[in-house]
Formats: sequence, C-alpha cells, structure tokens
Amino acid sequence: MCVWTALFSSRGGSHVALKIIKNVEKYKEAARLEINVLEKINERDPENKNLCVQMFDWFDYHGHMCLSFELLALSTFDFLKENNYLPYSISQVRHMAYQICLAVKFLHDNKLTHTDLKPENILFVNSDFTITYNVEKKRDERMVKNTAVRVVDFGSATFDHEHHSTIVSTRHYRAPEVILELGWNQPCDVWSIGCILFEYYLGFTLFQTHDNREHLAMMERILGPVPSRMIRKTRKQKYFYRGRLDWDENSSAGRYVRENCKPLRRYILSEAEEHHQLFDLIEAMLEYEPSKRITLAASLRHPFFQIPIPSRKMVPRMY
Repeated sequence: MCVWTALFSSRGGSHVALKIIKNVEKYKEAARLEINVLEKINERDPENKNLCVQMFDWFDYHGHMCLSFELLALSTFDFLKENNYLPYSISQVRHMAYQICLAVKFLHDNKLTHTDLKPENILFVNSDFTITYNVEKKRDERMVKNTAVRVVDFGSATFDHEHHSTIVSTRHYRAPEVILELGWNQPCDVWSIGCILFEYYLGFTLFQTHDNREHLAMMERILGPVPSRMIRKTRKQKYFYRGRLDWDENSSAGRYVRENCKPLRRYILSEAEEHHQLFDLIEAMLEYEPSKRITLAASLRHPFFQIPIPSRKMVPRMY
C-alpha cells in the first residue's frame, strides 16, 4: 500500500501521526480492512492496555483515506540500524519481548493473526537515547532510554473466519508452514516473534535469504531436519527428494548456508542463565510443527520473564 506519513496538531493541540492512503481502489480497500481491524482493537481495548497502536480516527479527504494514530517514535529496526546494528541488551530484549507477546496474545485471543510481525512493525513510544563512547570499537553507541513499544501495521491482519492468503509475512520472518503452503493461523506469528527476538539479541537477521529452498536449508542447519510429516503433507514436493530436503551442500549456496548458519544454541553470547533462558524461549517459538509451537500465553509464563524481585522495577509493565 502506498502511504505517506504526516504530522498534524489536533486532539486539543497534541500531535498525531497521519497515514494518508493513495486514491486508488485497491489501496483504499486494503485501508478499509485495516480500519475494521483497528476499530475492533479499540472496541476490545478502549484503554489501550494491550500495546497495539491506537487509531484515533479516520476520514476521507478528496478520495484519500486518512487514518490518525498516536504519535510514536523510531521502529526497533530503525534504532538498530542507526546504532550500527549494535544489539539490544538482554534486559531490553526481555522487556520488549514481554510487551510483544502481550500485544500479540491480545490479537490471538480476539481471533486475529497479525501475519507481518517484524522489527519494522514494533515502534518505540519514545526513542530518546544516551550515548557512550566505545573505546575498543572507536565509535559512539546509543542506548535507548525507555523500551516501551507498540505493535503497528494491521494492514495484513486476518480474522480466523476470513480468507487466508497462501503466502503471508515478510520473508525473513516467515514460518515453515507458510513456505510449504500447509495452511497457517496464529502460530505463524509466534515463529515471527522468535525471529525478532534473535535479531534484537544479536543485531542481525536469523534467516537472511530470499529463496524458499535456501530458507529451508537454513532452517535445517539451525534447527535440524524438517519433520517428515510436514514433508509428506506439503504440495511443494519440488523442494524434497526421497523424504529429505533436496539441497546440494557443495554448491555455492550450500557453502553460504554452511558458513553463515550454525545450530541455534551456538549463537548464545554468554553462559549466564538468562541468556540460555532466552534461547530456550526462542527455540520453543521456532518449533517446526505449528501445533507443537509454544503459545503466547505459555510464553508469558516462561522462566525468561521470571526475573528476580529487585530487578522488576527495571522492567515497567511486565508485572
């Protein structure tokens, strides 16, 4: 959808974000669907406790549909990019992860699947930061002051009863059941969140690819073999041979995957328990089988979020 973002002084003098939709019918129809989702979210959560972006109003201006939202700050991706892809700290990852799980659980409880979760669609409420100088790397590094976030962009969100497009999600955050065209529902969001948390922790994308076969090869290198049940069930048999992924490890693509991917637990940066707890959660979110993948209700009870009492004041809104 083609959009512009503008700022207007309204709502008693406060600033809002204004999303302006191009006067083209296909974009307007997509906007109507997004408005329907946003109105349902407002109806179910009028006090905005569940951390989804709040739409204040919408209107038509000479054929252009305009949506006004609470004004937010940088996306978690843009902050990462502007900070030379320096990863977030483990405590920051924890707070952002908890909020994302809470927000998306609210969607799932209301029979919605977001379908396009990625760091670009998680925005800071305020992205002000402090700067410290890294002597070793000879550069300034930013530390965001407040990790309160909101989930945004409901243009692809789908209710359980609605038609489910065959392919959803941005490539790097796409679940295996989507790639294999096995059908999808809420667990595909959980997979995306697992990929997001990895990216926050390390500063780079887990599955850096634009090709289905290579994507599956990366999954196998990082997570182990694709389950035989999923291989038997998929229509995409062209990716498999005799019940295994048809992949040449000695090709240039094969060497790229071998050199750039490794088993998930080998990415852990510290032996501290909280780092292992994070990867235990990510591993549960990156379960191949959607039916076995951890739910967000269970995720919120995960030991990664059970931090010691003295530290809880550092994680606002978690408890």
